[in-house]
Amino acid sequence: MANENLPNLEQSGYSFFLSDIIGRKVLFNDKKIGKLQDIVIFETETLPEATHFIVGRSFGYQSLMVPWQKIVEITHDEIIIDIESIEKYEKEPIASQVLLKDHILDKKVLDMDDNELEVVYDVKLVMRNNKLYVTEVDSSKYGFLKRLGLKGLVNFIYSLADKIKTDTIPWTYVQPLPENIGSFQGNVKLRVLKEKLLDIHPADLADILEELEPDQRLALFSELDTEHASDTLEEIEPRVQRDLISSLDKQKTVELINDMTPGQAADILAVLPTDEADDILNLIAQEDKENAEKIELILDKQDEKILNFATSHFFKFSPTTTAGEAIKDFHNNAKDKDVITYLYVVDEEEKLLGICDIKELLQAEPEDKLDDLMTTHVINLNPENTLIEASRMFTRYLFRAIPILEENDVIRGVVPYRDIINLDHRFI
Repeated sequence: MANENLPNLEQSGYSFFLSDIIGRKVLFNDKKIGKLQDIVIFETETLPEATHFIVGRSFGYQSLMVPWQKIVEITHDEIIIDIESIEKYEKEPIASQVLLKDHILDKKVLDMDDNELEVVYDVKLVMRNNKLYVTEVDSSKYGFLKRLGLKGLVNFIYSLADKIKTDTIPWTYVQPLPENIGSFQGNVKLRVLKEKLLDIHPADLADILEELEPDQRLALFSELDTEHASDTLEEIEPRVQRDLISSLDKQKTVELINDMTPGQAADILAVLPTDEADDILNLIAQEDKENAEKIELILDKQDEKILNFATSHFFKFSPTTTAGEAIKDFHNNAKDKDVITYLYVVDEEEKLLGICDIKELLQAEPEDKLDDLMTTHVINLNPENTLIEASRMFTRYLFRAIPILEENDVIRGVVPYRDIINLDHRFI
């Protein structure tokens, strides 16, 4: 929702909607000279940038094209400009320039197959580094009702319900605007639907995010659900991780980290400045003190025992379980597991009897028992092994996960390969 009281333009990161400032009076030398009529934008490689404010004046006077750099302040009811003279800026926009109100509002939003999806009712703008960017288009019912002049009533209705007021589309999804776009021609076309993000593998999505500018990256990342965002964050290179996490609300970061194993969480926090990592750890401790302590032990390198990196979220089955039964359980519970490549066969006392590779399971007959499919020669770690020892073992055997066994081969947990290999740079 747009804010009514806009700050000094030096406040980077402040956002508002086009409908909230169109029609606002414009002052020059403390005198009203007209009203904001439109905003000219220029498409860059990242986000469209506002270049000029068009000031409409009373009948008989030519409009003004005021560069963004000449906008001094935007308050709740006026826009203040600082120009040399009014005459110098008397001009009209040329045909090739794109106007937000005239050319974008009320345009149809089409998908990649030219199917009509929505209509642009409003446009969101964000101030960053003394520049004004277009970041999203608003196609919500809230945006529609605001356009009808029912903003006050709508605000009251929405204040009674805890729900999102807008259904905005990040400009990242918008294809370059057509050259012939005008008041009555051209449409806003998407390059990808928001719903398609869930179909992109976290590793591939990480590659995409790394290529984007910070504003685009944050817009895309914010569309992901917690699980998908957490998996994607693990795949992103440390430099981009740091920038992305610094842009997120700390509570959102805590949600993402709580969806990781301690080893994954420590690797994420290790790229942050110490004060930021401490703040996030304190928030994690409020929800799960034991998990926070494990993460902190890893970060401080005070006790880098491999058990701190273990997860209990893996598949365990009895030796008499059939392949058909195991496959059914796999389908129902795989999303909650940190290790899905291997199935661990144990007896009633949690003693590890063998390991079955998921590929072997899928190739087996439904009635085959795991006792006949499993490998009994198991490479394992013990609770006293260190990170370095575990890393060397992963490098030697190329396993995707290694179990940790204590005396009598009782399984204490499993260490995923990705948790160890991602930490190599911290202790080698």
